[in-house]
Amino acid sequence: MKERMLGRSGLAVSALGLGCMGMSYAYHPIPDRREMLTLLRAAVDRGVTFFDTAEAYGPFANEELLGEALAPVRDRVVIATKFGFNIEAFPGLDSRPARIRSVVDAMLQRLGTDYIDLLYQHRVDPAVPIEEVAGTVKDLIAAGKVRHFGLSEAGVAIIRRAHAVQQVTALQSEYSLWQREVEAEILPVLEELGIGLVPFSPLGRGYLTGKFDETTPLAADDFRAGLPRFTPEARKANSALVELLGGTATRKHATAAQIALAWLLARKPWIVPIPGTTRLARLEENIAAAEVALTTEDLREIDAAAARITVTGARYPEALQAAVNR
Repeated sequence: MKERMLGRSGLAVSALGLGCMGMSYAYHPIPDRREMLTLLRAAVDRGVTFFDTAEAYGPFANEELLGEALAPVRDRVVIATKFGFNIEAFPGLDSRPARIRSVVDAMLQRLGTDYIDLLYQHRVDPAVPIEEVAGTVKDLIAAGKVRHFGLSEAGVAIIRRAHAVQQVTALQSEYSLWQREVEAEILPVLEELGIGLVPFSPLGRGYLTGKFDETTPLAADDFRAGLPRFTPEARKANSALVELLGGTATRKHATAAQIALAWLLARKPWIVPIPGTTRLARLEENIAAAEVALTTEDLREIDAAAARITVTGARYPEALQAAVNR
């Protein structure tokens, strides 16, 4: 697979990464662990070098899974993980410096490695100045335990303040054809500062694949069941986006999911989406998106059509949304 550089950091990764959360958290039923070990190794065999996890996924189980799966190829892959939640009082936040240091030591044990390639703050903690967070990660980089610093779902002011203390390599935020808030203010700042963007949920948590409509059942313990955008009414109303992707896919001899990913890849050369999957067929479909070339005219047509579509349903429930983009 082709490589991309995350901003001006010098960190090279595969053009598409693999979001691993669903392998042990959030989407039910949780798949068989042995099957996920096989899937992770299949991703490496197919050129994926960028793997995304977090202590909160499980919790802990996802990092342990990646540590075991990637141990034989540790020198060939980039592992990104995240701190910032109080696991004992989830979803409470805790980015105190002492907590960060202890969490990183535990992460290294779970991952079976002596360094973390990219360490994100999972969510901004309003109780801890971002300068203290960035300074703590700077110390961990100096100690050789961490190589790059990232933020997740941070706003412009936080990005600038953190970057002034320790270079931010990447921002991870939700970005897709149906979630475009980062375009107005975030993308220009990232370009200015030389920070890469790692879009999570680039397929709209599965909705943009076209395999999901208002009749698709969601288990009560599926994370999406509590999201306003995943009510049957919202899914029905948003079908115009899927139809838009499907029309382009037909012309390009691709799938809707591949067009959704190719659209992101075409936005900026420093954008690296991390679609998640637990199935080999979907992994291969997603990887093939890196070879789908969208022309300037294709992008213009997609954007013009998307501008006429109003996305129905909030991204998160009100309480959860309050923690985003502080």
